[in-house]
Order: sequence, then structure tokens, then C-alpha cells
Amino acid sequence: MSKRARSRRQFLRSMGLGTGALLLSTRDSFAPTAFPTLHDEVSHPISDPDSADYVLHIRTSPLEIAPKRIISATTYNGQFPGPLLRFKEGQRVTVDIHNETDTPEQLHWHGQKVATDVDGAAEEGTPFIPAHGKRRIVFTPSPAGFRFYHSHNRAGANLSAGQYSGQVGPVYIEPKHEPGRFDREVFLVLKEFEPTFSQGGDMAQDFLSPSAPNKELQAIGESAMKASLAKGMPRGYEVGYSSFTINGRILGHGEPIRVKHRERVLFHVLNGSATEIRSLALPGHSFQVVALDGNPVPNPAHVPVLWLGTGERVSAIVEMNHPGVWIMGDLDNDDRRHGAGVVLEYAGRRAKAQWIAPPSFRWNYSRFAKPGATTPSPDATFDMTFAKENAADEGFNRWTVNGLAHPMNSEMVPASFHLQQGKRYRIRMRNASDDIHPIHLHRHSFELTSLAGKPAAGIWKDVVMLGGYQEAEIDFVADNPGLTLFHCHQQLHMDFGFMTLFDYV
Repeated sequence: MSKRARSRRQFLRSMGLGTGALLLSTRDSFAPTAFPTLHDEVSHPISDPDSADYVLHIRTSPLEIAPKRIISATTYNGQFPGPLLRFKEGQRVTVDIHNETDTPEQLHWHGQKVATDVDGAAEEGTPFIPAHGKRRIVFTPSPAGFRFYHSHNRAGANLSAGQYSGQVGPVYIEPKHEPGRFDREVFLVLKEFEPTFSQGGDMAQDFLSPSAPNKELQAIGESAMKASLAKGMPRGYEVGYSSFTINGRILGHGEPIRVKHRERVLFHVLNGSATEIRSLALPGHSFQVVALDGNPVPNPAHVPVLWLGTGERVSAIVEMNHPGVWIMGDLDNDDRRHGAGVVLEYAGRRAKAQWIAPPSFRWNYSRFAKPGATTPSPDATFDMTFAKENAADEGFNRWTVNGLAHPMNSEMVPASFHLQQGKRYRIRMRNASDDIHPIHLHRHSFELTSLAGKPAAGIWKDVVMLGGYQEAEIDFVADNPGLTLFHCHQQLHMDFGFMTLFDYV
């Protein structure tokens, strides 16, 4: 990690750290199943026309993340992660959501092309699931691939709300053709618990490529920060964690991922964190990335490390060709020692799990793009500049899009950008802060068209990491009418202004 990354970690850990991560799920009987499907667990007989296909209960539950280490969290069906939902593309489903808490809730179907009354965002007009109430929703799952569901409530200063809680669950929409040949699947959800506030520190920047900052954006951001500190303002609040988990278990305190020599395992990895960027490596193995955010990539490529911003998903095939007992974990030594990992064990091998750091590697989305491809010209382009107002909101950083912070005291705010159905739009994003922003567009997928001025094509996503003082362009087609939310998926940024709305006219 860079000095900037270590600096941020040290600031956050000044509030104390604990432990973190483990468990798995597969469709193969060779390994235990940590994600029961709702068809097995809570679905009703098809013969009952009044029953829902799936039922989710939002409730506060104890979670044992390690033996005798039990935390309290808001969950789906009393477990973390929430149940794996396997849908079929184009086959309509009915879901009953029971809210057993004292707070109205929103359940967001991240990455799916659904209507505004289903999407699960109050800003778009989705009805809340009332406290101690129920809501039935009906929708047709789309597009195929790895999606997920999570709370979309604002947390603000409440570190037990929003995605700081345990309200995260994976969704897999069965495609007609799977992306690549594999023997079985393993779903992994990366998540931290027991958050605390601290002040100051910088975010790691040294893993992204391209990495050269835009000098104009850097000057804007650094000037604003210097002016704030000169006035005696403290640095804005950041969030650190005491517990790091994979599938709700701390490293070494759950069932290992059990594999066979020469198996091809398709890992579906979700970063379910509220605020953290995560990495994942497996000593002696490489990941062949076949899909990003559930969408097949045009150029599947082998990488030694996966990097995921909050809300991102990576689907990657690993050929099991290096027998042993290994730690599959985060590159950050401290995070891994505090739980950010899972043991992977080959059949017939019994030994202490080993960790070996992979070679230095930079994550670049363009690696998976279609070589030499070009993208159509957009019908219109929106320019957006993202900026930070240090500690401007009672010690929290305020985040702006084109100088405006989204008002957080009102659920319905007029849209700032207007679309016409069927047209292709380009968003030219400019980051005038030193933070990495995982940018998310609701109810649509977008194509990466440019990263730091370098063209890209063929990569479709719903979240993209925009580096500090960097530029990127994304294109999307306005093919799903209604208010559409666009925001940073980092909870602390979203909650303090970093969002805006599109509408169709």
C-alpha cells in the first residue's frame, strides 16, 4: 500500500480494530452451502396462487462472526449474507418483504432494470416498507448475471443503519449461456462490521490504472482543502471497522472452501461494504475475469488480484492447479490479520493455511475491453464535476455534483438532468477530490467509453471506481423511463450530498 493508504488505515485504526471474514456457498455437494436459496427456505407452494415466490424478513439478529464473537445487525431472514436468490431471466417473480424493525425501509434491487416503484430508492419515489409492515412487489428479473439486493436507507451519523448493517444479499439471474466453462460456483460477499468514526487520512490510490492525476482537478481539490484547514477546520469524518468478514465469518472461523485438483471454480465476488474498497488474491493462482457487475466482458483476462469498489461484483474462473491449503484474502496485511480472508483447502491436504503476497499489480478496467473497438457517438453529453467540502456538515464532508449537494432532508427532489427515451447519453465525470468514488447508476447499465482520456469499449457495468483527481466517461441508453438515481456508492459520500437525479421528458 502507498503512504497515503497507510496513513488512512492508521487514522481509522486509531479508533480500534478487531477481526474479519469467512464462509462460502456453492451448488456442488462437495462444499457446505452457506447461502440457502429462498426456493428451499421460504418459498411457498406454486399451487397457492396467493403466495409469494420469495419472502424476506428484515429484522435485528445476532450474528456469530467467530466462536463466542457475536454482534447485533439488521439482516434479511436472520442471516448474513441474506439468502442467495436465484431468478430466471424474463420469468416474473413475486416477493413479500416484511419489515420487523421500528424504521421504514427500502430494499434496492441493485443492477436490475426495474420500474421506479420496485427499484427501492425513495429519491425515485419507491414506497417505503413501513415499520412493522409488509410490502409485496412484482417484477421481471433482468438482465442476467450477478446482481444483489441491499438497504437503500440513509444512515448519516447512525452507524447501525443503511449498508453499515447486515442488509446485503446476492442475486443470480440465470443466463441462457454461462460465461465460460466451469465445474461449480462459489459466492463470496465481502463485508465489514462494527464501524467507528475517526477524522482524517487518505484513501489508497496506488492500485488503479491509469493513475496520473489531472493537474487541473488536483489544483482545485488541494486548494479547497488547504483553505479549509487554514480556517482551523478538522478533517472530515471517516469510518473504520473492528470486524472484517467474508460471508459473515472471520478468517479461520468458518468452513473452508474445499476444492479438487484441476477443478475450474467460478467465483462470484461481491463487495457488500458500506465504505471500503476491497482486494482479493489467492496465492499461486490467477483469476480469469469473465464478468464485471454481472455482465460478460468482451476480453476475459487473467489477473493476480481482484479489486472491487463498494457495490461492485466480479465473476472470475480459477483453475485449481496449485494444491495446498491457502488463505484467499485481502492484500492489506492488517485487514487480513483482522479477518479479511477465507481458507481454501484442496482435497486430501491438511496443513496450516499459507499466505503469499502476489506480485505488484494495477487494476485497469481497460484490460477487459474489446481491443480496437469504438463506441457510437452520444446524442448528448452531461458534464459532472464531483467535489468535497471538508467537514462542512457538522464535521462530515459535504459532497457536491456541479457545485450542488443533494438535499438530504427531503425524499423527493426535482431531477437535475433530463433525458429523452431511446437516446444515448454520455456522462463526462471529473473528480476534483482525492477520494476514489464508486459511481452507481440505478435501473440502467452503462458502457465505459473513456478512462483518464484513454478510450475503452465493450465493458458494461453499473458501478465504476473513479480515481482521485481522475476523469472518466460512461455511456448509457435511456431505455427505462422514470426518475433515475445517480450517486456514489460509498455510504458516507451518498449520505452527505453525493447524488443527483435523471428524469425522462
